[in-house]
Amino acid sequence: MALAACAQQPTDDVGFGGQPPVPAGPVQAKPEPERTPVAAEAIDLSQLPRGYPKKVWTQDNGTAVVASGQEGGCSKVRAELGEQTADHVKIILVEETPDPPGVCTMDLRYPPVAVSLDAPLEGRKVVLEQKDVKVPR
Repeated sequence: MALAACAQQPTDDVGFGGQPPVPAGPVQAKPEPERTPVAAEAIDLSQLPRGYPKKVWTQDNGTAVVASGQEGGCSKVRAELGEQTADHVKIILVEETPDPPGVCTMDLRYPPVAVSLDAPLEGRKVVLEQKDVKVPR
């Protein structure tokens, strides 16, 4: 009778019954001194409401883009990656407001929000867009 042992399978292989890789979580904006400002001429702000913050940076060697969002009272802002092409990256700044709103403060905050890119930004233009969504309370 002959016995054979199975070799250790690589740990990065999902295989039958294995767990799929966990998707990367949202990118956290680093402190401003650790970010690189994006030149104003490389940013398209035409789809933002009047008075919206206009600051954009890169971090992590250009593989993440950080933008100033705007939120207030009970609302929270987050960034979504709309699209990536050879010439531009579209970032959607989503302000989520509870519905019904309830009692909220009357203040504005401008937190940095970030998205991860498939490749460094380099010479691509950053297109910023904003949208409001209602979320159930």
